[in-house]
Amino acid sequence: MYRNKVIWLLFSLLLAAYSFTPSTDDRGVAHTIAIFREGAAGFAAASLELEHAIQAIQKDDTASINNAKEALEKCRLQYKRIEFFLDYFFFSSSMVYNRPAKTEIDEPYMEYQAPSGLQQIAVLLFEKDPFSRKKELATEALVIRTAAADLPSLLYQFTTSDKAIMESIRLELVRLYAGGITGYDAPELKTGIAETAQSMRTIQAVLAPWLNTTSPRAASVAHYLDQCIQYLDTHPGFDDFNRLQFLTTCGLPLQESTGALIRDLQLDQHTRSALDYNAPHLFSKDAISLKAFTNGAVYTDNQKLLGRQLFFEKALSGNNTRNCATCHRPELYFSDGLRTSMALDNKTPVRRNAPGLTYTAFQYAQFWDGRAGTLAKQILTVISNPQEMDGHHEVIIQRLSDSPYYRNAFATAFPNDTTAAVTTPHLAAAIAAYLSTLAPMNSAMDEYFAGNKNAMTPAQIRGFNLFTGKAQCATCHFAPLFNGLTPPLYQFTEFENLGITASDDLLHPTPDTDAGRYEFFPIPYYQRAFKTPTVRNTAMTAPYMHNGAFRDLEKVMEFYNAGGGNGLGMHDPYQTLSSTPLNLSNAEIGDIIAFIHALTDKPGKGSF
Repeated sequence: MYRNKVIWLLFSLLLAAYSFTPSTDDRGVAHTIAIFREGAAGFAAASLELEHAIQAIQKDDTASINNAKEALEKCRLQYKRIEFFLDYFFFSSSMVYNRPAKTEIDEPYMEYQAPSGLQQIAVLLFEKDPFSRKKELATEALVIRTAAADLPSLLYQFTTSDKAIMESIRLELVRLYAGGITGYDAPELKTGIAETAQSMRTIQAVLAPWLNTTSPRAASVAHYLDQCIQYLDTHPGFDDFNRLQFLTTCGLPLQESTGALIRDLQLDQHTRSALDYNAPHLFSKDAISLKAFTNGAVYTDNQKLLGRQLFFEKALSGNNTRNCATCHRPELYFSDGLRTSMALDNKTPVRRNAPGLTYTAFQYAQFWDGRAGTLAKQILTVISNPQEMDGHHEVIIQRLSDSPYYRNAFATAFPNDTTAAVTTPHLAAAIAAYLSTLAPMNSAMDEYFAGNKNAMTPAQIRGFNLFTGKAQCATCHFAPLFNGLTPPLYQFTEFENLGITASDDLLHPTPDTDAGRYEFFPIPYYQRAFKTPTVRNTAMTAPYMHNGAFRDLEKVMEFYNAGGGNGLGMHDPYQTLSSTPLNLSNAEIGDIIAFIHALTDKPGKGSF
């Protein structure tokens, strides 16, 4: 395994060395490269110390294990000095060091990488008997130390630009707010606050050439950088860190002022990510661009209007008795309140729960198992499903074509079509256009981030800080949409195996038998894995999970607090949720549920 990892690393280095075009007159480039060189040297030294500390672990010797944990903390802090640079310019190489501690699958090629790197070392060090995993720990440490020593080779023939550096800083800020302060990559160590402070210092150093001016924008960035670092240094505790206060007083203002400075300097560049760089900050309504999920298409008002009419049109079903709203009722936030919906015969339950449709347009995979890659495909699949709508596409198109109203509505919605406007692709596109409107982002939390500090109750504020901290909810339900879109690029939808039970009798748990994504991609690591849905509006869409097993949020929190199925005593070798109990008190659980209610959008004008 070690040999394979090294070969893969060397191949990545070779590719990286030739992946950039020359650039001139970029005053920040040499400065940034010097910062990377210094940081790489520090990381290399720290990785050597980590290797020695792991080699020194002795059986039943708590002190040696604690020394290894401390060496890991130091190594991670050093890595944070170069993370922004590696992740942006040498992403493949960066995965050697800080890959998530779970098997990751590269679709559609069905290749996968075993857990490795600093996060995997943390998992092994926090097991009950780390000494029994010493050989694995030593292998991981050796790979990291060897790779870290070769980091300067990445700079061979490397050239970049100020624009690229600025984009890397944009993405680093998002990484810190959606991942760093939530403990996404250090849940065991709980070093997210200190690591974020280290990253902020690196950002401050990188931006120095542009901050040493009389520009008001530069002064604002410098001010908020100082404020962020001071706040992080003054409040180092992970569990009690006030993330909401940090974000609103200095974190998000820093992001907004940095964006303004980049525009003033005419250093804008957008080469990756689903982010809208014109949005002020991560929690702005337009922070995530819908075009990233529509292949750049922009839906028109006429298409959205037609889609709404089709959503409630019973002619889309085989027997003219049901429409999309039968199982996705607007008054229930586009869910139906049932454990699993009733089939077309109104007697037989379908296999899975009907999720709410708000924010469904902001996903790269549809259905619980993600088998549809687009909303259009998902819509047509549901319409033709014998249990759900049993519609035959050619019959439906004929019905709609026979209607003068729909012929005109389709022609208005799709005026550039030189042939028949009433087509199956247009039908799906129109409904998808309507579903894209079901993302108002006008909840109490959204109002709070927009400036109304009375929008959230004290319990909801405490709940936000727990959700994004101690409870680890935000390490799977990522801000700002609180779904499985992984930051900072938001270009991938996560699937997780939580060890879901067949019912909410958690005193006598039995495993659910649904194989999940494995049925679509038969790889063992996808056994019982399901898409991570949004938490927005979930307070209104009980029951929960793909099988509707949990009748209320209290049961959901009881399940997570126990560590999922494995934490309850079941054994699922492919569970990706940590089985370590969260140890949340009843009061803390109540606060988290209060925050989830603060994610409920307000129906009405400008909403749904």
